[in-house]
Amino acid sequence: MGKIDFYKMSGSGNDFIIVDNRRKLFDEADLPDFVTRVCRRKMSVGADGFILIEPSTAADFKWRFFNRDGSSGEMCGNGARCTARFAYLNQIAGASMSFETEAGIVQAHVKGERVVVKMPEPRDLQLDYTLRLQNGPWLVNRINTGVPHVVILTDRLDDVDVVQLGREIRMHEAFAPAGTNVNFISLQNNGEVAIRTYERGVEDETLACGTGSAASALIAARKYKAKSPVRVKTRSAEYLTIHFEERQGRFYDVHLEGDARIIYAGRLWDDAWKD
Repeated sequence: MGKIDFYKMSGSGNDFIIVDNRRKLFDEADLPDFVTRVCRRKMSVGADGFILIEPSTAADFKWRFFNRDGSSGEMCGNGARCTARFAYLNQIAGASMSFETEAGIVQAHVKGERVVVKMPEPRDLQLDYTLRLQNGPWLVNRINTGVPHVVILTDRLDDVDVVQLGREIRMHEAFAPAGTNVNFISLQNNGEVAIRTYERGVEDETLACGTGSAASALIAARKYKAKSPVRVKTRSAEYLTIHFEERQGRFYDVHLEGDARIIYAGRLWDDAWKD
């Protein structure tokens, strides 16, 4: 591969490398290894995820999303917002657009630095599920908002060992073989939700998770009567806003709104993916 143009973007602290791949720049066999190398922090660009923009016959374009570990992901809310702004700024799509993901076709609208994305229809909601962990049983909730999420309520959010506990739940046999993302939330007096997330594929706590924020808002709505729109305060201190409808026990028209920042545009040299 020669030098590769890219954007580095951030959605509420969740950061991504985005490349226009409509001309097929990559050797498919080497792509997962390439992703892990360029997503290394300090040794390369560094990112939570890697996104390719490719042609589509069903929408304005198709994306392929990769986690930092090289695995593919069905959906990423923050990545989707960044992708939409990238596509708009590079004249790949208009301000209102649709694009293919493994979770289905996603619709998005760009409003300056903010982007609203319509999320996949939530499914697999289960409340008060008992999960047996090393330190005993935990009561958890689960829902799929494009990717699977566990949501756990705590009144001591700052004290949670997100990495250790999140990793144990992410790898739990109850969620095998794919695993799950894990969110710890605290309900605030003003109706907001504070969140910390252990992300599958990143295998660490991230500063924000769009699908996790959506999952947490919906769990808060179902269990604690939170009303749309729900503002979610991420670990970066940025807010994501979740809009939704609820009818006859089901959630519909879930939208994720938040910032999509351009950090810089650059060009990858082959040094970026060397050993």
